[in-house]
Amino acid sequence: MVASPSLELPAEATVAERHEKAPAVGERIPVHSAVCFGCADLPHGLRLESWVTDDEAGAAAISSRMVLREEQQGAPGLLHGGLLTAAFDEVLGSVVALVTRPCVTARLETDFRAPMPIGSTLWLRGRVDGRLGRKLYVSGRAHLDAPDGPVVGTASALFLKVEMDHFLRNSRPEDLEALGVPAERIRAARA
Repeated sequence: MVASPSLELPAEATVAERHEKAPAVGERIPVHSAVCFGCADLPHGLRLESWVTDDEAGAAAISSRMVLREEQQGAPGLLHGGLLTAAFDEVLGSVVALVTRPCVTARLETDFRAPMPIGSTLWLRGRVDGRLGRKLYVSGRAHLDAPDGPVVGTASALFLKVEMDHFLRNSRPEDLEALGVPAERIRAARA
């Protein structure tokens, strides 16, 4: 059995500073894909809105908002827990994108602290805790109804920096072509 990668921040990790081309503090983080379940304005998606924020320790950080809708129920009247995990994956991936791209989730751990009633607003915060080589260690918190409201969930994750060929090899060719990636480039990455 292969051991899961550790979420513990190694002592030799360094602060992961925002990339010079990342949006500035206060700016909204743009939708990274029109088909993204997390950030795009899709009827079935999470519809997260995110902004770059300051972090007291100088780390890259974002704040996000998600309105909990009827179709997102698990138990009657409450958010399905898997959707909180999906929201954390989006938020933590977005904060990693302020530091470097492209990256993928290697491990994500979510702790559920309290129920999240439908009709409420979740305020999520994500930050990059540190970097070691191609590994980025991130954490997040979810608050109910206000950015400083009760904590209803926390998350820790490990993201890995990858090359663009990762997506060229693994995504469906028709989806890549719809984004404007030339078919020759896709074929070359798969050869």
